[in-house]
Amino acid sequence: MADPLLNPRTYDPAHLDSESRRLLRATVDFFEQRGKKVLVDSYNDHTWYGDFLDFAAKSGLFAAFCTPAADGAGDPAKRWDTARNAALSEVLGFYGLGYWYTWQVTVLGLGPVWQSDNAAVRARAATLLDAGHVMAFGLSERSHGADIYSTDMLLTPDGEGGFRATGGKYYIGNGNVAGLVSVFGRRADVDGPDGYVFFAADSRHPAYHLVRNVVNAQMYVSEFRLADYPVRAEDVLHTGKAAFDAALNTVNVGKFNLCTASIGICEHAMYEAVTHAHNRVLYGRRVTDFPHVRRELTDAYARLVAMKLFSDRAVDYFRSAGPDDRRYLLFNPMTKMKVTTEGEKVVDLLWDVIAAKGFEADTYFDKAARDIRGLPKLEGTVHVNLALILKFMANYLFRPAEFPPVPTRHDPADDEFLFRQGPARGLGAIRFHDWRAAYDAHAGVPNVARFREQADGLCALLAAHAPSEEQQRDLDFLLALGQLFALVVYGQLILEQAALTGLDADLLDEIFDILVRDFSGHATELHGKAATTDAQAARSAPRPSTPTGSGTCTGPRWTRTGARSSRWSSSATSSPTATAGTRGDTRSSRSWCCAVPSGTTWPPGTGPRRSGSGRRGGKPS
Repeated sequence: MADPLLNPRTYDPAHLDSESRRLLRATVDFFEQRGKKVLVDSYNDHTWYGDFLDFAAKSGLFAAFCTPAADGAGDPAKRWDTARNAALSEVLGFYGLGYWYTWQVTVLGLGPVWQSDNAAVRARAATLLDAGHVMAFGLSERSHGADIYSTDMLLTPDGEGGFRATGGKYYIGNGNVAGLVSVFGRRADVDGPDGYVFFAADSRHPAYHLVRNVVNAQMYVSEFRLADYPVRAEDVLHTGKAAFDAALNTVNVGKFNLCTASIGICEHAMYEAVTHAHNRVLYGRRVTDFPHVRRELTDAYARLVAMKLFSDRAVDYFRSAGPDDRRYLLFNPMTKMKVTTEGEKVVDLLWDVIAAKGFEADTYFDKAARDIRGLPKLEGTVHVNLALILKFMANYLFRPAEFPPVPTRHDPADDEFLFRQGPARGLGAIRFHDWRAAYDAHAGVPNVARFREQADGLCALLAAHAPSEEQQRDLDFLLALGQLFALVVYGQLILEQAALTGLDADLLDEIFDILVRDFSGHATELHGKAATTDAQAARSAPRPSTPTGSGTCTGPRWTRTGARSSRWSSSATSSPTATAGTRGDTRSSRSWCCAVPSGTTWPPGTGPRRSGSGRRGGKPS
């Protein structure tokens, strides 16, 4: 398997069609030509990213990636393609959350439009995209957050088939410049869900009042108010329960992008951190020669690769979804709550290595350390998404169904089902294929086998001592249980993608070394909950479920991670005075195990091993 991390020097998404590859490469080139100083200074100075939006407009980037084929006037480059959208999201996250954010809220703003039968607004949105406009999603409010049951955006009938809208929206990205804002409200004359309305507004209208930017950042996250805003009949996108479903289904489409943004941020942060650590000498040794540093960097790398494996496989389920296969509705909140929180762990591990360097204003890392925290908190908190995935647990673990295999989906197809998902209900009835199959296929990998024992233990706990009615009302208890379930799902898609990509067995074993440790930690938490019964505690009590192997960071595992410092040089990611390599080393085409930085001094007994000799084995520790 080729190096899975994004490398600006060699980036070429060869799995995509030629036009998508050209646009993605052009996006990378735009940032590389600007250079790191502009990237860093514009963030520090809160400079609006107008130059990036100019580039996106001139290149037709958002028009191509955000326009469904049905609205693309026959242009073969225009389609809603989750595979290439994920690639763009990763690239934008790599260079900065602000660039990703303006794309992300455009995706959200278009969700209610592309789900609508309103041909006039659909045509208007396509025209605005062609002209280079961005969009906004007017859902959340200051008093209610994203509690759409309680919206105070009121629409009063005007007697001519339309409405007058009055109310405020809060935390609305792109609200300062959006050509189209999808706004959620309710009719003042209709009670209950039948009164919900989604309509299209224009931020340039005189009745649209921009209040302020509510965040201290480069991005513009607006508060705006509508004061007697005229909503014509032709501006209405959805009414009644369909408006409610459009809101939830839009979030289903948009929140997937948070995982790939996290991945991009972590990749850039890892390059910068490993480069700094390898070039720094303390007490006569390179920082990357210290065993505890190697362990932290190896863990960070393995967690990051796992994030990519899970997210890439989830794309396939998104693209293969249909009315009879809605498994993506589990994997989607998993990408949001699990992958983004893993991103936080990756950055924390890297920060432990580079310490005070991570605060310096002229680095990318201090931006990453701040921005990575936001992604788990957007489009529903981790707690909300954990509670959501619990709806799938019984069917997933205990009632598997037959499904045809889901192939890798890199084909240039339009994912039109995402805009006709239908009512947002019935999650507990969704069935899944047998999760055990992926684990059985990798039973020869020691830590996969160990983790499978833990997963079987979770099933035994639930079968023998299922949560009582009282426990099912205790969200604190359920969230601890949900963390264990989430790890089983996470491991399944990692294994499926590992098989499809030929992931090195040593690296896969290292990933599951981490999952074994994480599972043990969450089991300990569940064991200690006040709501846990004695019988449940006996089942969830920590056992010697430690990973197999010696626990040292050696051989192939370390060389993959240590190679980060010598594989690339990038004008947008290296300092003004030094590139990211060492001694001019630019061995970007060499294999991981051969790309150990020259001059590395290995502690006794931890030098490179022959291929295949680094797998953990032996008796459990």
